[in-house]
Amino acid sequence: MSDNYKIVYEGGIGEIEEKKSRFIAYVKPVNSEEEASAFIDEIKKKNWDARHNCAAAVIGKNNEYSRCNDDGEPAGTAGKPMLEVLIGEGVHNVVVVVTRYFGGILLGTGGLVRAYQAAAKAGLAASKVAEKMQGVKMTLYTDYNGIGKIQYIMGNMGINCIDTRYTDAVEVDVVVPMEDEKDFVNKVTEGTAGRTVIDRGDEIYYIMVDGQCIVE
Repeated sequence: MSDNYKIVYEGGIGEIEEKKSRFIAYVKPVNSEEEASAFIDEIKKKNWDARHNCAAAVIGKNNEYSRCNDDGEPAGTAGKPMLEVLIGEGVHNVVVVVTRYFGGILLGTGGLVRAYQAAAKAGLAASKVAEKMQGVKMTLYTDYNGIGKIQYIMGNMGINCIDTRYTDAVEVDVVVPMEDEKDFVNKVTEGTAGRTVIDRGDEIYYIMVDGQCIVE
């Protein structure tokens, strides 16, 4: 079973309008209850003149912390629908605050649920979501004859290079997905006829953002 999971790497702002009411969703990555609370307070102060500032947050790989509030909307029509969007999208370590500027037309409970869900989805769509994956850091020591074969194997397997150093030999730092570790080691060993020394490093989590491998 994979231990990979999605996080919000970079927050964003999304907005929808429903019967003249504006729903503005603010999304931010957070790692603690304190960070989530601070962001909610920040948005409330910023939009002090709004009718409601409703919020939902999920933190932890298994949603160990999950909270929501309706901020004066009818119970269950704002925070809970937003929380359901976060859980349904499978994102973690995130807080979303939806600010509502009332347009003078009542939406009813069903309309409110749909509006807050749509706003939360718009906020996520405006954010940058990345998959947090388990991997192993490795350093490969090889000669100039072996580097081409290693790069070919890396390209075929989608292995990410962190750094390459060329001296009298070649050192390559890579991140290998946990499930591909054995296969990668076997292919490199076979492909370079055992001339590559493989130094297994730490097991880590990493994310891919705009084609770049970021190690946490």
